[in-house]
Amino acid sequence: MTTTKKLLIFCLFLLVTAVPVKAKLPREEMHKLYNQANDAFRQANSTKDSEQAERLYEKAILNFEKILEEGHIKNAKLYYNLANAYLLTGRLGKAILNYRKAAKIDDSDENIQKNLAFARSKRVDKIAIKTEKRILHTLFFWHYDFSLKTKFILTCIFFGVVCLCISAIIWFGRNNALTVSAIICGILMFCFLGSVVIEYKIQGSQVSGVIIAKEVIARQGDGDNYPPSFKESLHEGTEFDLLENRLGWLHIKLSDNSDGWIPENSAELI
Repeated sequence: MTTTKKLLIFCLFLLVTAVPVKAKLPREEMHKLYNQANDAFRQANSTKDSEQAERLYEKAILNFEKILEEGHIKNAKLYYNLANAYLLTGRLGKAILNYRKAAKIDDSDENIQKNLAFARSKRVDKIAIKTEKRILHTLFFWHYDFSLKTKFILTCIFFGVVCLCISAIIWFGRNNALTVSAIICGILMFCFLGSVVIEYKIQGSQVSGVIIAKEVIARQGDGDNYPPSFKESLHEGTEFDLLENRLGWLHIKLSDNSDGWIPENSAELI
């Protein structure tokens, strides 16, 4: 073996051993932490001592977060439980953040959607959706009102019906009822299929986030010397789409299409 090859192998060995690999929590340990978190959550709900309840909720939060972070798993139920604990401790931003993470994994869960809507109703900032968006939501209700899972299932169902209608036409001859049914189901299939494709592309390219600081001033540039973007500060729980990330600052866009810059540590991305 040449000296160059030996040197390369030695450098690779140093690189591998120098980078610590974070071990995944054993399944037994995760199961134990999960049970402890659920027990603490239930005890906090049943106690009348507010200080004890606060401590128990904190214990539940720490255990749920440890499972998610050190267990290297993404689970809608865990994010939902964590969000509930944050909501009951009054940390609205963290609650909405974790409800959104849960919904991103399973947007068909009614409990997640219901609790997310409740948490949103508690926000200080009431930012309206622009008229153009409201019109789109009305015209293309199937795209906005149905979950991704539901749209995919409906696409498969309508595709199956189209195939059955075409098969029946081939076997038994052309029939007006079968032809009309095939056309209607084909249109619906393409509508839902297009919605699924669009949503997948949006999820892959668009990054969203939630303000977790109690209050933050959005500015017109990435620095404290820039003037504020809005008359009022933004508050925890306000959601946004990320436009740019630059040197500890986030350029965000709100639901009314207004934008501003906030410190990176005042928010978390989903």
